[in-house]
Amino acid sequence: MTDTAAAKARLETSLAELEARLTQIARDLSEPLNADWDEQAIEKEDDAALEGQGVLIEREIASVKRALGRIEDGTYGECVRCGRDIAAGRLEARPEAALCIDCARQAE
Repeated sequence: MTDTAAAKARLETSLAELEARLTQIARDLSEPLNADWDEQAIEKEDDAALEGQGVLIEREIASVKRALGRIEDGTYGECVRCGRDIAAGRLEARPEAALCIDCARQAE
């Protein structure tokens, strides 16, 4: 059986860190562009990379929030696809995991 209190604490910590990173990215993206055209080109490339990171972080945030929701509704540790238990080692490595290893492999 999974220690849901420990998982919840890890997920909440992860959520706070992810939200802080997303806030920093938003702050960086809101900076005005340099007046120099060459610098602007570099800054636009950097902004595109930051936007990509932001999208990935938003996905991670959504995954963590779904895991916290499963803790709240008592289904944490159950595969959302087949209903079997997710291995404790998998949840230790990825506390936001929604699929057992078999279903995760099938989804790839």
